[in-house]
Amino acid sequence: MEPQSQNLKTAPFLTLGRFHISEDYGFLLPNPLRELPGHYSPWMEIANRLPQLIESRQLRAQVNEMPLLNCQFLTGYREWRLARLVLSFITMGYVWQDGETQPKEILPRNLALPFVEVSRNLGLPPILVHSDLVLANWATRNPGGPLEIRNLDTIISFPGGESLRGFILVTVLVEKAAVPGIKALVQAVNAILQSSPDSLLQALQRLRVSIQDITGALGQMHDYVDPDIFYAVIRIFLSGELQPCPAIFLSADFLHRMRDYMPPSHRAFLEEICVAPSLRTHIMSSGNSQLLTAYNQCVESLAALRTYHLALVTKYLITAASRAKAQRTSHLPRPPQALEERGTGGTAVVSFLKSVRDKTLETLLHPSG
Repeated sequence: MEPQSQNLKTAPFLTLGRFHISEDYGFLLPNPLRELPGHYSPWMEIANRLPQLIESRQLRAQVNEMPLLNCQFLTGYREWRLARLVLSFITMGYVWQDGETQPKEILPRNLALPFVEVSRNLGLPPILVHSDLVLANWATRNPGGPLEIRNLDTIISFPGGESLRGFILVTVLVEKAAVPGIKALVQAVNAILQSSPDSLLQALQRLRVSIQDITGALGQMHDYVDPDIFYAVIRIFLSGELQPCPAIFLSADFLHRMRDYMPPSHRAFLEEICVAPSLRTHIMSSGNSQLLTAYNQCVESLAALRTYHLALVTKYLITAASRAKAQRTSHLPRPPQALEERGTGGTAVVSFLKSVRDKTLETLLHPSG
């Protein structure tokens, strides 16, 4: 960790650069690679045909014939991230190729060994996580164009067609909408350390707008993701994926649980936030009514985001599950029973999200006197 400056007025305590977080893209990996060196063409050839191989039940046979490749020819952070993206997708496809009937519990050495090595190198668990599915899995069609769905593509995919593409890319846009909020959070921490109420007020106002923009971006799920396809086809491949809410700034307990599934630099940033001076305590003791109002507006916006997220979960899991059970003759495959039994089907998730939303509202401040 960098040494603290004696003069916090001129050298902010917290900066994004220290944690390899992009000023433009936040937690998203800027400009992810789409191709690995030629040595790894056996991985890329399978990954690029993953949806077809899974749907035709040929993936396991292809992977079993894959050579055991050494990771020593990977150079640079972005190559390692792409290698992990490729191997994590192949792994989930290998496990769930046959749906609920016979999930594979043991991976072949030629897949397991490089996946574990790449994961160790990046400080991540050997399972598909948010940093693979979303943060490193996007590319622009026109590099000079805007970050919009029509100008974005995924790099690696699963079955699920346009709905899978939409799910990943809308989440990319949610992450992008969170960038001003991440910057505002840094500004808020530094403003407290520097005893600058004007800067803190500005940071809270920016944070509120960012949270509202996140909610707006999340709303695009309705336009691009079919609930029945998500529930019956896509969900099974995400059974290992943990997706942190991008607006977790005011929920330290959630941050703590998520950090083991994040890249180490992102984890370090969130741990730094957890040990920073308490925003709520600072505002409560400041007696500044403007700060209190701005803080409460952030909390209310965050609670509104939680409520909106809850509505999406209800639509894409609870309601879709009921519809799937009522339409067993549907052309869509039946969702995995194992996932339904352990609560991934929705009920446990809804209970958790409700509790998070309610805890968020409990952090509202009330004027004294």
